[in-house]
Amino acid sequence: MPSLHPQIQDAMADVVTAVQEELDQFIPLTGNPEDRLYEAMRHAALSGGKRLRPFLCISSANMFGVDPARSRRVAAAIEMLHCYSLVHDDLPAMDNSDLRRGKPTVHKAYDEATAILAGDALLTYAFEVLSNNATHEDPQVRANLVLGLARAAGANGMVGGQMLDMIAQTTELDIGQTTRLQRMKTGELIAFACEAGAILGKASDTQRLALRKYAHDLGLAFQMIDDLLDVEGKPEEVGKPTQRDAAAKKATFVTILGPERTRAQAEMLSQQARRHLEIFESRAQLLRDVAQFVVERRN
Repeated sequence: MPSLHPQIQDAMADVVTAVQEELDQFIPLTGNPEDRLYEAMRHAALSGGKRLRPFLCISSANMFGVDPARSRRVAAAIEMLHCYSLVHDDLPAMDNSDLRRGKPTVHKAYDEATAILAGDALLTYAFEVLSNNATHEDPQVRANLVLGLARAAGANGMVGGQMLDMIAQTTELDIGQTTRLQRMKTGELIAFACEAGAILGKASDTQRLALRKYAHDLGLAFQMIDDLLDVEGKPEEVGKPTQRDAAAKKATFVTILGPERTRAQAEMLSQQARRHLEIFESRAQLLRDVAQFVVERRN
């Protein structure tokens, strides 16, 4: 982890532990014949990771005094949906990756059919968690969470972005198209993670908009560093194969801008993201710190 202030390191470690515990409880082994499905779900969801999206959700919720039990449930739901996307992205029909978070991908550890079903189960379980009364007693809050996650994950968000990513393997995209691809594929779920805490806390429209602007810049900076790591990183450090984009001849921020300009742009976006948080004053310090973490990370 980058050399950040101990406060952000401790806070991120606390979220990793809390979300791991939530996921462990949500996805127990049942002793039933279909346990192979649950094993594959656990392999996908409990195999580590930065838990960045849960961290953003919990940190934003803390700014509005949300009950931690509620924000942890939402954070776990977001992570389940994120893990589903990784399981499907790693399939031979998509990115065809053998390694994820330093471990065999689900279709390698099990098989392709089980991986598809595990992803489907994680996706639908996320919405079950959000719609449960335990997440919030106000049905309008639950409905807003379900709506927000559905929009972030669907054809106008993450799934649509993945389609554009596949198109980019055979069609050259310009910087505007590449930015739109990454905003959809990566940025929309990050934006929802930030806004989810505000939804739980019934924050004002102004506060929610500030968080979305922050998340938009943060998501682009995150993806730019991801593109850099694919070029410059080592598989054992990154936790997944590198040089995949070059092998697929896909347009990325690095292929369009070059490494130096990509890093400079990521740092500019990180600074801009932090400025969007000024209305929250000191309450948003952890979110400011994570904007620094995103551009300094090595995995």
